[in-house]
Amino acid sequence: MATEWRETTLGEVTTWTSGGTPSKSNPAYWGGGIPWISAVSMKSGRLESSDRTLTEEGLVSGSRLAPKDSVLLLVRGSELHKRIPVGIATRDVAFNQDVKALRAREGLEPHFLYYWLAGNESLLLSKVEPTGIGAGKLETSVLKSLPLRLPPLAEQRAIAHILGTLDDKIELNRKQNETLEAMARALFKAWFVDFEPVRAKMEGRWQRGQSLPGLPAHLYDLFPDRLVESELGEIPEGWEMCSLDSIANYLNGLALQKFPPESEEEFLPVIKIAQLRAGNTNGADRASARIRPEYVVADGDVLFSWSGSLEVEVWNGGPGALNQHLFKVTSDKVPKWFYFYATRHHLPAFRAIAAGKATTMGHIQRKHLTEARIAVAPPKSMQEYDAIIGPIFDQYVNNAKQSSILAQLRDTLLSKLISGELRVHDAERFLKERGL
Repeated sequence: MATEWRETTLGEVTTWTSGGTPSKSNPAYWGGGIPWISAVSMKSGRLESSDRTLTEEGLVSGSRLAPKDSVLLLVRGSELHKRIPVGIATRDVAFNQDVKALRAREGLEPHFLYYWLAGNESLLLSKVEPTGIGAGKLETSVLKSLPLRLPPLAEQRAIAHILGTLDDKIELNRKQNETLEAMARALFKAWFVDFEPVRAKMEGRWQRGQSLPGLPAHLYDLFPDRLVESELGEIPEGWEMCSLDSIANYLNGLALQKFPPESEEEFLPVIKIAQLRAGNTNGADRASARIRPEYVVADGDVLFSWSGSLEVEVWNGGPGALNQHLFKVTSDKVPKWFYFYATRHHLPAFRAIAAGKATTMGHIQRKHLTEARIAVAPPKSMQEYDAIIGPIFDQYVNNAKQSSILAQLRDTLLSKLISGELRVHDAERFLKERGL
């Protein structure tokens, strides 16, 4: 344990500011260039954008500005029952009344403050109190009294640099994946929903030997030049309108409370809807490691939550057990990217079905997979299309997997570095040995 670290409290080394919300009925306050941070915006540790923005008039009429390098902490909301959203502002941002902005005083590195709060999530969760309306709250007085062991400023900066380097790599992967996913999604929609290549040929916009955006010249002969009627509208000639459950297998998970772990050492974390949304198995229940192999989830598997919060994601949170209310989607007929985007294509309709079930938890049934259709090209054409879209999707999946590994590594180092259990030079050597 580091002996040169000084004992203090969170309140002694920070200043706190409360935010606010301008009148939402006044359009002059909204749609400007100032990000307005709320619980919805706090999805990552770096806060630079938001779903809603303020004008200068809106800022002075009901909100507050948190300068760059402020640490923002959610202190009220239902999210606090599950996690503690915290982030550092990478630019000046506004924020609402459910968020506190913490400014580091002299002797405290802002990024160290952010990592200290992130690394003490369990402690903060233990301080969450109910509000009486289903939300949780963190009392400012309780937070300010939290004990904090503070290393010298140079060591704070070194710790923040090590952790920030890992976060930089994660952020780079995230931005790359935004582009890759948008490319793959756009190609899927253009080729298999809007049939843009076929329409381009029909209208004379695509000639043999030519390329169009997303349409390499060598694919010309693999797209038909006319649309024909099907039971659900026009599709390319020679293609087939297929149900989702005919092109892929949707395996429902198990009621895993019936399969308890054999021991404290031998188990699989249970992947439920909450784990799917979080992308990891932190705090997950445990199940037997001896369940049938088809119910074991591995990195790269496509998971579809068909109940509650309907989502389709590629899992990269490590091995786990597939819980009921989740489908593991596989296929030996079409590529992974195809059944992934085909299922996602129908999500709005599935969510509408689920929302209509007022008396029960919203869900879909297997019949809805049968009723959901997608146009499928002949096998030879699908192979050629796979050569274009497959590598894009594979890179997207690989980036997500790498980010998951980096996040696990960061979290492991985080707790040890901010406590002084691991010193900076040991952490640097640890990362160097792993090529980081």
